[in-house]
Amino acid sequence: MEQDTCTVRVPSGYVVGGWRVGEALASGSWSSVYRAVRVGAGEPREAALKFIPTGTLTSRQLSHLADMADREVAVHRHVEHPGLIRVLDIIVIDDPADPVLDGVTVLALELAAGSAATALERADGGGLPDAPRIVADVCGALAHLHRAGWVHGDLKPGNILLMPDGSARLADFGLAAHIDGTHAYLPPGGTSDFVPPERWSEPVRCHGAAVRQTADIWAVGVAACQLLTGRLPFPGVTARARASAATAYVSGQAALNLPDGLGEPWRRFVADCLAPDHATRRRHDAASLHRRALELAAASGPPRRFRRRKHGVAVASLLGTAGVVVALVWALPGHPAAASKYNGYFRTDADIPPAYYDLIVEAGTMCPENKAVAPVLVAAMLKAESGFDPNLSDPAADEYGIARWTPGVLKFYLPAGQRDQIPTPPFPPETSIPAVGRYLCWMAPKLEEIPGSPEENLAAAYRTSTDVVRNAGGVPTDRPKLTAYMGKLRTYLTQYRPAA
Repeated sequence: MEQDTCTVRVPSGYVVGGWRVGEALASGSWSSVYRAVRVGAGEPREAALKFIPTGTLTSRQLSHLADMADREVAVHRHVEHPGLIRVLDIIVIDDPADPVLDGVTVLALELAAGSAATALERADGGGLPDAPRIVADVCGALAHLHRAGWVHGDLKPGNILLMPDGSARLADFGLAAHIDGTHAYLPPGGTSDFVPPERWSEPVRCHGAAVRQTADIWAVGVAACQLLTGRLPFPGVTARARASAATAYVSGQAALNLPDGLGEPWRRFVADCLAPDHATRRRHDAASLHRRALELAAASGPPRRFRRRKHGVAVASLLGTAGVVVALVWALPGHPAAASKYNGYFRTDADIPPAYYDLIVEAGTMCPENKAVAPVLVAAMLKAESGFDPNLSDPAADEYGIARWTPGVLKFYLPAGQRDQIPTPPFPPETSIPAVGRYLCWMAPKLEEIPGSPEENLAAAYRTSTDVVRNAGGVPTDRPKLTAYMGKLRTYLTQYRPAA
């Protein structure tokens, strides 16, 4: 891409933080992306630098861009998941000699091979062969984002990145917002084809327009339809015509007429995402869609592979208008190509069920300031507690599910708004595993000064209490059942810990 066409022009060789700028990769209305090489030692060697400009913009434009940058940075600081694009560094340029770049926010991000949007462009109007697996992974990442209390706000193929190892990432959080009660508040924006009609009717107040997480579910339906068939779900040559068709459907004036290339049961999947009102759509949250998409992707057979073009260029397509070359290789969690994105958390060649990878990573990354609370510990604890049995039922001990929760204890570690009454078993993994993360994060500060292994102290406290561990000055040695449990835990920690 020619640098002269970029919104933010950065000289080749310019050093930003620990990165040296190379070729321009992509540019949109408000930001530009460049390939960069790390200066000095360290991994990864390459990254994509996203420059959010200042320069000659008006105060109102600067305020809007600052808000988008703040939103993106906030998501990356508070939410971590293998399905979300990873930020390597956040830099604010301090260069008074260059007023165009001085004060610019730069995000150093994982370098992607391309975006789903560009893959669709190359598909000449058809769907993508591995669309089922892409949809499944997007739903997994979105489920994690939603459980953490966020709305993405701009989910579309242009913000789905395809990585060199065949995995995918959900990216671009400039319109993301944290839930406040039942709503989040976003500035006007978004791509009209992927925005539910009710969002346009919301009044814009001083803190933005109200939006619910079901707006992301609508976007999943639109994106899934496009990825599977190459066509959007609502007819029309222009975006305005398609928006009118969507409005007619939502108001009951027209039926939902999905493309012929969309077979069952994907047709039902998309239709559920595109339910005409929030109340109906909320029955199909991202976690349930993730489970359905995983089943449908598994039924579609092994992933089809594409050879990278000889002169293909790996880029981070963070902007809907960016042109990139895509090497589309995909696999579900557990397949060698996809497993690599979990290798930093635990060994994927161990007996940890791939269906629980995302939930284990979510639970183990809830409080990154507490290093002992990690996915490998959560995995080892689940193995020790139940052998990964989601249907475990032990009424004599009043313990149920994959994490052996006692209902009266689990109550306090459910998401906010679900703690008003004691839950009734069975407890699905989607409930049990994230609650383990919340409990560990609550206990960790209380055990910081206790000698011994922080991991083992946490696991022992989970089996007993923080008071028991504190009073014993570490893992108690006078409890035979706990001693047997801790022996199993140590074995699983050794088996699951990733290689250095």
